[in-house]
Amino acid sequence: MRVAMIGTGYVGLVSGACFADFGHVVTCVDKDASKINRLHQNIMPIYEPGLDDLVEKNVKEERLFFTTEAKDAIADADAVFIAVGTPSRRGDGHADLSYVYAAAEEIAELMTGFTVVVTKSTVPVGTGDEVEEIIRKKRPDADFAVVSNPEFLREGAAIKDFKIPDRVVVGTEDERAKEIMEELYRPLFLNQTPIVFTERRTSELIKYAANAFLAVKITFINEMADLCEAVGANVQEVSRGIGLDGRIGKKFLNAGPGYGGSCFPKDTLALTKTANDYNSPVRIVDTVVEVNASRKKAMAGKIIKAMGGDVSGKTIGVLGLAFKQNTDDMRDAPSLDIIPALVEAGAKIKAYDPEAMEEAKHLLNGIDYAENAYSAVDSADAMVILTEWDQFRALDLERIKASLNGDVVVDLRNIYSPEDMSKRGFTYTSIGRPA
Repeated sequence: MRVAMIGTGYVGLVSGACFADFGHVVTCVDKDASKINRLHQNIMPIYEPGLDDLVEKNVKEERLFFTTEAKDAIADADAVFIAVGTPSRRGDGHADLSYVYAAAEEIAELMTGFTVVVTKSTVPVGTGDEVEEIIRKKRPDADFAVVSNPEFLREGAAIKDFKIPDRVVVGTEDERAKEIMEELYRPLFLNQTPIVFTERRTSELIKYAANAFLAVKITFINEMADLCEAVGANVQEVSRGIGLDGRIGKKFLNAGPGYGGSCFPKDTLALTKTANDYNSPVRIVDTVVEVNASRKKAMAGKIIKAMGGDVSGKTIGVLGLAFKQNTDDMRDAPSLDIIPALVEAGAKIKAYDPEAMEEAKHLLNGIDYAENAYSAVDSADAMVILTEWDQFRALDLERIKASLNGDVVVDLRNIYSPEDMSKRGFTYTSIGRPA
């Protein structure tokens, strides 16, 4: 089948490359000429393990194309995916749908024959209705169907999540559109992937409800971690003890400095805005948003306390800046709250992240960047772990101990064992575990 993908950001590029790898012919469209030029050179705009190889392979085999000109791509397409950004709107936190609406306008002008218009972007309930209205108003004669097909991709594992998903959700009641979507996802039938067909509004809400529920789980275990610290319990054992309950499950029960990234912060805000607009508030999610924001800010205080209550004039080696491992995404990363607070308290920061430093340089001022983890902590008064990159899990601790100006280690991802760190002579602080 012929697919047009509008947008070459995280969702659009990964989805387009994976559809091409399924055997479909995919043209990815983006108005940013520099981004398209870099993609022609196989330079990815994001860091995602394996994505460069996947793109290179499918470009070489002439199933994947990149262009700034949408005309031919849309005119020839059986399905046109809208995969543009929906950032949080200033003021009320609702999803900014201006890029979605602009894409709908362009699709309306250029599509020919029966076309399935698919919203892949994360959009509030009712957006599909609005996209349909935009197209219908511009092209009353057009033969098309608007479908909701939300993505459930984890940064750092996106290719696997696309090719071996837990489920695929499709919101449509149009039989012709259903047939095209089934054909697009036919390669997944080999793995007996559940394909959930439902109404369009239901599909849109499934995406927000899923992300909000995961945010609730993260925030819950983070608050349990605080309680563990107060009563002398171990949050990792609490997580294991409750996670073995099949009704709860073990995923998303790792305590840390708070969630960030491209999805959870903006999607929880958008859900609460939608709920309030319809006079059906989701108070649990409201609280989660508030608690998570407070938690990220509180982490700086935790670090300062571990360093004796005063960091003025002290150097802190920070390992990890991205909101999680295996991505360069800095959106709403805990580091964006923690590091400025430490700088304001008088600390000097030397930071290292395997992939996110270039992006961080646009967002974090007044800090130094190191070439590797060891140079970040060299002569520092403390080492602080903010992101759980694999390469931080097996550091040469003897080398770290010799490099530090002291013995303070603050591990906000619980990578190391308190017992082992104590034996090695570190003054070790983690999340929700006894020292």
